[in-house]
Amino acid sequence: MDRNIWRKTYDPGLEDLNPDLFEVDYASATRPTFEKFADKAAFSFMEQEVSFAELDKYANRFADLLLSQGLQKGDVVGINLPNIPEYIIAWLGTLRAGCAVSGLSPLLSAEEMEHQLKDSNAKALVTLDAIYAARLTQIAANLPDLKLVVYCSVGGFLPSIKRFLGKLLKKIPTGKITPLDGKAIFKMEDVIKTKKFSDAKPAVSISPDDRAYIQYTGGTTGLPKGAVLSHRNVMSDLLIVQRWLGWDSGSGLALSGFPFFHIAGLFFNINCIYLGWTQVLIPNPRDTDHICKQYNKYKPTALVNVPSLFQLLLGNPAFKQLDHSKLEICISAASPFPEESQKELEAIVGQGKLLEVYGMTETSPLTVMNPSKGKKKLGSIGLPILNTDLKLLDPETGEEVGVGKPGEICVKGPMVMRGYHNKPEETAKTVDKDGYMHTGDVAIMDEDGFLRIVDRTKDMLIVGGFKVFSRKVEDVLAQHPAVDMIAITGLPNPERPGSEIVKAWVTVAPDYKGDRDAIEKEIIALAKEKLAPYEVPKTVVVKDELPLTAVGKIDKKQLRK
Repeated sequence: MDRNIWRKTYDPGLEDLNPDLFEVDYASATRPTFEKFADKAAFSFMEQEVSFAELDKYANRFADLLLSQGLQKGDVVGINLPNIPEYIIAWLGTLRAGCAVSGLSPLLSAEEMEHQLKDSNAKALVTLDAIYAARLTQIAANLPDLKLVVYCSVGGFLPSIKRFLGKLLKKIPTGKITPLDGKAIFKMEDVIKTKKFSDAKPAVSISPDDRAYIQYTGGTTGLPKGAVLSHRNVMSDLLIVQRWLGWDSGSGLALSGFPFFHIAGLFFNINCIYLGWTQVLIPNPRDTDHICKQYNKYKPTALVNVPSLFQLLLGNPAFKQLDHSKLEICISAASPFPEESQKELEAIVGQGKLLEVYGMTETSPLTVMNPSKGKKKLGSIGLPILNTDLKLLDPETGEEVGVGKPGEICVKGPMVMRGYHNKPEETAKTVDKDGYMHTGDVAIMDEDGFLRIVDRTKDMLIVGGFKVFSRKVEDVLAQHPAVDMIAITGLPNPERPGSEIVKAWVTVAPDYKGDRDAIEKEIIALAKEKLAPYEVPKTVVVKDELPLTAVGKIDKKQLRK
């Protein structure tokens, strides 16, 4: 494939960046931001603003806590929070201490938390008091590497009266903190809002090749894998994307519903802090009334969301009445966005403002984007970005395909991960000997170099922007004694276009003596106990038999039909 095919469609003046620019760690690269924008709001949370100077101080104190507790360069800190100020403070402090961040969804079950913390060898965890009480206490004894736990509340940055009322009305979840054997326990408020820990810049030397993140992702089968991203990986994608979009220091104001534990939310946050932009934090992305109120107050220039959240906003009449004149760009990522909905969004916010992009955790994350200034193609994920090579390979033959032919997206560039944590064989399967990352997504490239996703790894579902992996769900549900054979498929969600509903198909074990009428409810109850909410099947269909392929595998193609 002619690599110039997409370059001819670039916005004028765009050329590859000098790779020397990527030879810096994020903590050092952002130092000028905190000097230049000290008095500016770094973020707003529920009407409370925190300046860059305050964030600087809080992050240094958190870093000092980590170092005082014996954490060393490269050690992993798990952050298990929604989008609240404490996430940004813990994230930045972790990087300044030379440690690596690993985001954990607050929706994970205790078993899922345990797997991720064990697999990453996490030495520290930052979590909510409610999660501490409900889940961490169940698994703490199984986590010998975990030495430090820092807890906080969703309302930690709210005024005391709002905190009191929130707890009284049960709008702020809480949990009792009890001792954990062999682990030091700290309250985040005591760490960052007192002088117990130093405000000074940590004396840690960080290199571009040091790991910054272990972000967990899944394959189409098996348990989630930790993608190791270096500071060089992160800085390369950050600088390339900023050049692509023409984003300038200090000029933007950001609002995003993407969670920070997800690579998309994390990346947007990384950009905002580097650029000195104010962020409006959204702790609950499904509360569109709150989003509309914050949007009306702050008039963001950049709005970044998963398509299903844009769908929810489109369904709220208040969103249509807002003043969108300051909004320069709407970025959509993480799952397909139906074209009709894209047109509906642009009719409200303005033509040409929607920008679809493509990436994955393993590529830090972005590798393909629609042009920022030039013609965008609705329904297309865009063009390969600067400093990035891309080829499409026939999934059957492995041969490179030409224009108009479907092939697996394989990308190469400075943003491609170092590998999967402690999984060299999985890494070798995913990143080939020439350095190309095999994404598992199938696309077609047109004559202008624009890519359109036509398929994704067959057994993977997208539920509200989250990836759901069939094998994982099937393995959990197979634990029910009634289950003989089981398969998971997805149904389009009529209420959230671009999203799916999980559906389970089962046959009953011949020797099962229990109540057959209760099987469906019991399987869903098991799923709720063992899985994240978005992984739980909405329906369970009990069949006498499931269709099989010629080699005896369950034929999911037939089930989908």
